[in-house]
Amino acid sequence: QGLSNETVIKNRSHRLQIIRLCAISYRLKMSADSITDRASLFMTQRMIEILSPAFVSKEQLSRCEDLNDLFEQRQPLALEIGCGTGHFITAMAQRHPATNFLAIDIYNKGCFKTCKKIDRLGLVNIRVLRIEACHLIANHLQRESLSAVYINCPDPWPKKRHRDRRLVNHSFLQSLSLYLQPKADLYFCTDVPDYARQVAELIPLAAGLRNLLDAPFVTDLPNYPTSKYMQRFLDLGQPIHFIHLQRRPDFDLSSVPEPKLFSGFCPSFLNRHHA
Repeated sequence: QGLSNETVIKNRSHRLQIIRLCAISYRLKMSADSITDRASLFMTQRMIEILSPAFVSKEQLSRCEDLNDLFEQRQPLALEIGCGTGHFITAMAQRHPATNFLAIDIYNKGCFKTCKKIDRLGLVNIRVLRIEACHLIANHLQRESLSAVYINCPDPWPKKRHRDRRLVNHSFLQSLSLYLQPKADLYFCTDVPDYARQVAELIPLAAGLRNLLDAPFVTDLPNYPTSKYMQRFLDLGQPIHFIHLQRRPDFDLSSVPEPKLFSGFCPSFLNRHHA
């Protein structure tokens, strides 16, 4: 029995709709599988055990009330947030043997390579921790304990909808100023101009900090060591943007309420000292 043209059109439309729904369902499944596979790969990839005496395990950190006790002798304490593969921090430690340096990163391989450089150079004034910056600040730092902080090329989260994930924001700067000693230095650098502008705009809002440069930021800071990541951009002719701040000596800690600082990203895979 023949079908009317209207019935044929309805059946064809119905089949096309089913095909489209199946295609969407397949794409969603593939996307979910891809995300799961990537997460699984990250979580199960081979982790390098770090046996260097420069590396601080979770157990060591949990027993330490004063981070300066991690070193052979007590000296002014400085912190690098995001040590990468250790080029910057080893250069600083060689230049300033009378300063103890904490080098932190969340990546196992970077901590491993940093420790290898430290051991090869025989440096005793660096300790490496696999930990996130906000977690360290919120849980392990003492007030006014740092003589300097170096933040070199943190993740810029370039998409606009992700910029609230950037490490350096007003709350972070205000909190960090509580842990800097009077006249302690805070250095920030980035290869992303927008990130440099964003941080520069925050300086007037940070009560405990002042700018030591003649401009909000500069693209040349003499005698500042370069990391491997920074050098990659410089070799391509792309500038690095530097900000140099100082803790105000007259900053009254009691006049500033404790800022609400995110307690930090410390997932389970960071709990293994070799992970």
